[in-house]
Amino acid sequence: MKLRRVVVTGLGAITPVGNTFPETWENLKAGVSGCAPITRFDASKFKTQFACEVKNYNIADHFDRKEGRKIDPYTQFALIAVKEAVADSKLDLETVNKDRVGVIWGSGIGGLKTFQDEVSNFADGDGTPRFNPFFIPKMIADIASGLISMEFGFRGPNFTTVAACASSTNALIDAFNYIRLGKADVIVSGGSEASVYEAGIGGFNAMHALSTRNDDPKTASRPFDKDRDGFVMGEGGASVILEDYDHAIARGATIYAEIVGGGLSADAHHMTAPHPQGLGANNVMKYALEDAEMDASEIDYINVHGTSTPLGDIAESQAILSVFGDHAYNLNISSTKSMTGHLLGAAGALEAMATLMAVKENIVPPTINHFTDDESFDPKLNFTFNQAEKREVRAALSNTFGFGGHNASVIFKKFES
Repeated sequence: MKLRRVVVTGLGAITPVGNTFPETWENLKAGVSGCAPITRFDASKFKTQFACEVKNYNIADHFDRKEGRKIDPYTQFALIAVKEAVADSKLDLETVNKDRVGVIWGSGIGGLKTFQDEVSNFADGDGTPRFNPFFIPKMIADIASGLISMEFGFRGPNFTTVAACASSTNALIDAFNYIRLGKADVIVSGGSEASVYEAGIGGFNAMHALSTRNDDPKTASRPFDKDRDGFVMGEGGASVILEDYDHAIARGATIYAEIVGGGLSADAHHMTAPHPQGLGANNVMKYALEDAEMDASEIDYINVHGTSTPLGDIAESQAILSVFGDHAYNLNISSTKSMTGHLLGAAGALEAMATLMAVKENIVPPTINHFTDDESFDPKLNFTFNQAEKREVRAALSNTFGFGGHNASVIFKKFES
């Protein structure tokens, strides 16, 4: 069968560097750090006392009191991002065939705060099981996709992908496939996460995964820098509206970019560490290029996973050199996690948005917080350190890798009718 073309027609976000998509994108181009001391709880006894939190967030600005009490922060972020993306897409909710509009969301953890609070309340009590009746529906990782469909009446394919930090890239790839196979006309995709709480920070601290640069939080996320010491936790939500090309053209939609390929692979190596030679990363980029029927030389920019961990950054750079060969030196490479921190299951969607906007606007957002070169990296690679770079970006690739060895890559290119 002939596969349908799939385009991006709407974007929405609430992130550590912006409470809307336009604000987020402007701050990414400007190299703004979203990191600061934690305000969600007293972190003074934790090894890491900072994170990339959503700023000036007031639930009452978005939900009434009764509704807000029924949903975990990760679902709140999802709904906020989707409402902006749907409005941005200018989809006519009165005339669109809602049986052909789906929701495929991504979250690595789901309702962590809800789980933490309910278990803590039980442990602090007298042993009598007094649990909130919304405990389970608030906590489960798939509830965001369900509530998004209920908010808009979308009755198409509906589920949530869970692949740790690759979750929302998996969601985008699934949405892409459902549309190009003719199973839906429009799919609301993206991801959300809200893990800047005691259990999240404490759990990742116990793994020695987080930076502990408490004396200088704004520069703690420093991918590819010699003195990187772990990732910085982020939070938020990002939504991408994917649409069948013919459907979008028929309604006169504004098109940001075209999504043309996706790849999935596994490291099959270690629970949390990357394959030392980047085998899974190598494979997933090759698979994405094959799916897009593109040559490596057609890619101009890679938004890398680039978490700022000692091992992960090296493995990814080795994989890029293996896949792209000499063309790797023509690429711009950058890690927007240097600004947003790591949004875990929402990272892929946010970074896909940065990637497709680089294609649309011909500007590569920077990798900030670079101070000291690391001899582990080929000095001829262009990591777009500290300042955005203007250049033609015909096509770009976004990488996400998750605990468990999950890898996902997606490719966007300039839209041409």
